[in-house]
Amino acid sequence: MTTRVASHAGSWYSARGTTLSNELDQWLAQVPDSIDGTQLPVPGARIIIAPHAGYSYSGPAAAWAYKSLDLSNAKRIFLLGPSHALYLPGCATSKHSRYATPLGDLVIDTTTVKELQETGEFDKMSTSADETEHSLEMHLPYIYKMLSQSFKSAAEYPPLVPILVGNTNADTEKSYGKILAPYLADPTSVFVVSSDFCHWGLRFQYTYYLPASPSSAAASSSGGHSLKKRDKDPTDPLIHESIGRLDKLAMDAIETGKHDEFLGNLRETGNTVCGRHPIGVVMAAIEILEKEEKISDEGKGKGKFKFVRYERSSEVEEISDSSVSYASAYAVL
Repeated sequence: MTTRVASHAGSWYSARGTTLSNELDQWLAQVPDSIDGTQLPVPGARIIIAPHAGYSYSGPAAAWAYKSLDLSNAKRIFLLGPSHALYLPGCATSKHSRYATPLGDLVIDTTTVKELQETGEFDKMSTSADETEHSLEMHLPYIYKMLSQSFKSAAEYPPLVPILVGNTNADTEKSYGKILAPYLADPTSVFVVSSDFCHWGLRFQYTYYLPASPSSAAASSSGGHSLKKRDKDPTDPLIHESIGRLDKLAMDAIETGKHDEFLGNLRETGNTVCGRHPIGVVMAAIEILEKEEKISDEGKGKGKFKFVRYERSSEVEEISDSSVSYASAYAVL
């Protein structure tokens, strides 16, 4: 029995359980009790996309996804996040039996992890790789908080299945989607997908800009180009407005429910959505269930993501500036 330490506590978020709990409560309270007339949590919303930056940046945005999440039937929680430091062509699971948070430990579903390992398609993270990566850890306090509100005691909390997703391509995303589809079809499985959106700026080596104003080309990414350090700061539109349009195009592509549509958007704009691969795996899994007719037709938009919150770390106006975008979404299944 080994436990992964909360390696980013005290830097990316508070290491003090009481302080952290109060912050999470505050951010959740800032989210309205209903969205578009639907009471939260959204019934059947057992898949979410939420950001993974330091809580001072993305904590409020993530609250929108977590308050939408329906845990009423949850018996197992899959957590998929992108690999930022470890080169990984496929996916990897944790070798630990627990993940620590300042609020308490989350138990790993070692039975499901073993099943995934037996497919021969999953690597195992080393302790160093596991503790270096932040994309999974940044969701743990929120998961613990939501479970504490949904279950009577920690002994009843559904176990966690952490999956680190590497630099996959379209085919490998579809392959992993096929492996995970039976789990996704299980109404007691919850899926949390970890992703930030556009990382814009010279420091991210991404300065793509859409020059046309939103009124003339709102739904198009054509005519874009990368800004250079020596270029004059554009004003029509402002850079942050262009970033917003780039992210809107990516979110719209995700909301279509078509994996290839999302991949096409990324090829066209190069948008630096760091969780593109875990998003792609889950979208591929949903499409497989649709083809197998395991997703019923009743209810408009079933199996499709709906974005409910979008924020940026700053409003970029100068080429020398930078920002990271944060978006939250849910899908009913």
